[in-house]
Amino acid sequence: MTSTNKAAKAAARKPPAGALKAYVASLTGTSLEYYDFAVYSVASALVFPKIFFPSNDEFVGLLLSFSAFAVGYLARPIGGIIFGRLGDKIGRKYVLVFTLVLIGVATVLIGALPDYSVIGIAAPIILVLLRLGQGIGVGGEWGGAVLLSSEFGDPNKRGFWSSAAQIGPPAGNLMANGVLAILAATLSTEAFLSWGWRVAFLASALLVVFGLIIRLKLEETPVFKAIAAHGDQPKAPIKEVFTTEPRALVSAALSRVCPDVLYALFTVFVAVYATKELGMTTGDVLAAILTGSAFQLFLIPAAGALTDRFNRRLVYGVAAAATAAWIPVFFLMIQGRSEVMLIIGVVVGLALHAFMYGPQAAYITEQFPARLRYAGSSLAYTLAGVIGGAVAPLIFTALYAASGNWYLIAGYLLLASIVTIVGLAIGRNPQPEEDLRWLHNDGAPESHA
Repeated sequence: MTSTNKAAKAAARKPPAGALKAYVASLTGTSLEYYDFAVYSVASALVFPKIFFPSNDEFVGLLLSFSAFAVGYLARPIGGIIFGRLGDKIGRKYVLVFTLVLIGVATVLIGALPDYSVIGIAAPIILVLLRLGQGIGVGGEWGGAVLLSSEFGDPNKRGFWSSAAQIGPPAGNLMANGVLAILAATLSTEAFLSWGWRVAFLASALLVVFGLIIRLKLEETPVFKAIAAHGDQPKAPIKEVFTTEPRALVSAALSRVCPDVLYALFTVFVAVYATKELGMTTGDVLAAILTGSAFQLFLIPAAGALTDRFNRRLVYGVAAAATAAWIPVFFLMIQGRSEVMLIIGVVVGLALHAFMYGPQAAYITEQFPARLRYAGSSLAYTLAGVIGGAVAPLIFTALYAASGNWYLIAGYLLLASIVTIVGLAIGRNPQPEEDLRWLHNDGAPESHA
């Protein structure tokens, strides 16, 4: 092999300029989002009912606390509309700086918020408003984070480059549980309720600062710069998505249902089932979830890269079908109350999630033309989140309470798998040539049919 050929192959393997920095910037934002999600989940169950929603009835306080938690989900479509529109009009970078600041400031302020005993009814009201701000920020964060890494990366390897945002859930969960484990080991219950929980929220400021340093140094993505150079930014991107890309919006939204419901099962409901029904310890469940999350750190980008080599819809669909088959196996294998079986079951379940979630970002964004990607992706992601992950824990609980066993839960996952496979069937395959035409300044590509 000549030195010229070696140099050419080395250049082909080298990441595009700014791609690695964009990958880290994308990962940081979604890690903060899921760090907040995990910490807020624990605080909603253990802390907030006591200090922000005091009630003579403990169950009422818990319901009020979980309602405030749900506000964050319900607010996400608002963020998707606001920031999705701006992201396609003024660019990805500036919107992502604002969403990161919004999420971070809201999270830190929750950590510093005086409780009900200090400022009375103002405390829960402010908490709900801050949770609303978090949800709006998160609604605009995901779509931009995905585009940040994918539009700096090689369009032919979009599955891998887009996966940066998808590593956020396991990374955020691991960080949050690490912080909470340290606090639980070093503080008494009284100290944790008094001030220890605040440390977990205030610590998110470190992620915000790190993310801002990287994002402020980034240039605008090459694809958006090319769109702006042609003056082809949409005037009304939200309206245009609904009027010209309804099939893409439906496909992208449905593709998200199964991985969302599956993730809720293996990170939320499994804790209830294993401890209440099987009598296993919280430590057993936590070990299984953390082990599965650790594997996901590597499986998610690997799955994204795999779909750059093989048909993305096929790999995604196989994982969805395998999910429906795995759920009954999982519940049967843990009936013996073995911690090892629980860990294996959760690891496999979260691995199946990784093989959908890893390529999910690429799949959703490539359903839309580049000039409508921020708005289209954000709408699909946030709207699907409301009917998927937001209600899944409640549906699991209701099905389990109604039947007293896991059969209906397995049926729910089967339905979610079918919904996602239908979404994939009506979607489009990757079209990297559109990005390449923008990047090579060959003129604006034709809109998707």
